[in-house]
Amino acid sequence: MPLTFTKMNGAGNDFVVMDNRDGSRSLTKAQIASLCDRHRGVGADGLMLVEPAENGATARMRYYNADGGEAEMCGNGARCFAKFLNRLHGGTLTTLTFETIAGVIEATFPGERGEVCVQLSDPVDRLLNQSLTLSDGAAHPVHALNTGVPHAVVFTEDVDAVDLIPMGASLRYHEAFAPAGTNANFAQVLRPQALKIRTYERGVEGETLACGTGMAACAMLHAELTNAPSPIAVTVAGGDTLSIGFTREGDVFRQVTLTGPADFVFEGTITLTTHEPNSNQA
Repeated sequence: MPLTFTKMNGAGNDFVVMDNRDGSRSLTKAQIASLCDRHRGVGADGLMLVEPAENGATARMRYYNADGGEAEMCGNGARCFAKFLNRLHGGTLTTLTFETIAGVIEATFPGERGEVCVQLSDPVDRLLNQSLTLSDGAAHPVHALNTGVPHAVVFTEDVDAVDLIPMGASLRYHEAFAPAGTNANFAQVLRPQALKIRTYERGVEGETLACGTGMAACAMLHAELTNAPSPIAVTVAGGDTLSIGFTREGDVFRQVTLTGPADFVFEGTITLTTHEPNSNQA
């Protein structure tokens, strides 16, 4: 059966979004991976389904990484999801909420530039200054924070010089984060309230142009290490700069917000087939 979808983009992080409020779409892990495949499918960093809420929110967000595995949530995806959900309601909502595995997310639509602000769940599992040896053979101070999904962060003087794929993979799969692994971020401090980051995403298994929960993790860890105040501007590999807001009492962060763009790219219909490799290929 043909599937109708919307392609969306949040600061370079791109997604396939579908309305599944009627429960008609039941996709396997392989089918989701096929849809996200950039050569044989629509192409995306992840897929989101709008489903009925179970506990009084506007809707429920189901998020799947590009490999087809379900994840707790996605910060850039949350902004795109909120904008898509608002359109389903005629674009009339000024505030909405949606349920995720990581908790209930609230979204607002500030200003006239089409930006979306989402309030993320309170961070947990903070860990500072682990000395871990990565793919370059050197020991690095690594910090960790779960901002809805787990993130590890290494601060560096020149983030553009980082050999991200091997470095990111060695951190993502490091035994310190076994068995589930972690997302891997490398961050450069530009100014006291400004960072530049690059992210190797778990489930994508490569660099993405942006990662919302990674931005939040980098910003809050930077604030704790340097006492930088809110908000903190974070520039991502795709070139966009987003704003991370928070309140802080000691090492406790609350009311964490992520504000940035969320754009509709195109809509389409696809007849889903899962590619099976040809065993006769060389």
